[in-house]
Amino acid sequence: MDIGVHTMAMAMGSAWLSGINVYATVATLGLLGRYAYVQLPGTLDALTNWWVIGIAGVMYCIECVADKIPAVDTAWDAVHTFIRVPAGAVLAASSVASIDPTLQLIAFVLGGGLALTSHSTKATARAAMNTSPEPITNIAASTAEDILAVGGTVLAVLYPVAILVLVIAGVIASCVIIPKMVSHLRRVIGFVSHWREKLRHWRHME
Repeated sequence: MDIGVHTMAMAMGSAWLSGINVYATVATLGLLGRYAYVQLPGTLDALTNWWVIGIAGVMYCIECVADKIPAVDTAWDAVHTFIRVPAGAVLAASSVASIDPTLQLIAFVLGGGLALTSHSTKATARAAMNTSPEPITNIAASTAEDILAVGGTVLAVLYPVAILVLVIAGVIASCVIIPKMVSHLRRVIGFVSHWREKLRHWRHME
């Protein structure tokens, strides 16, 4: 079960980044493998196929727009729970496909968990941001996520230790951010419910 730092970085890094933007991650890996002459580990060289790059690129363009529209981004995130998490698990398992079947299964489980962690953080934070009427924060966050997905994928390929540090930091940040965002959403929902009840009461009084 010998696994190098580069392979581990590709497995864990691509899985975690998929939870943020799977299409940007897949397209960037494919382009790096095709044009930067990077040897992708395991069976990830399948991502260099033009069909894979093209479809991922088109879907990324759609997500790039949808992800910057308040409320639409929340619906998009909800649907992509069933895409980003499995994709992260598959990318992680594919990275170690040529090493050991047991390790492949472990990578599948860990990859899915990492993708779920980053996806949950993204979705929760963006839902909390949507409680604010201004769109600037939403657009800025979406742009930062795009940069993180592309830049992080490049890091995973060129500087494996750096992406492993980023993944660890991201998981720790998720443990801090998610409870706070959930608490914020509960307060907002409670506030809205309170004023709805007051409005109903005033209407009945009239």
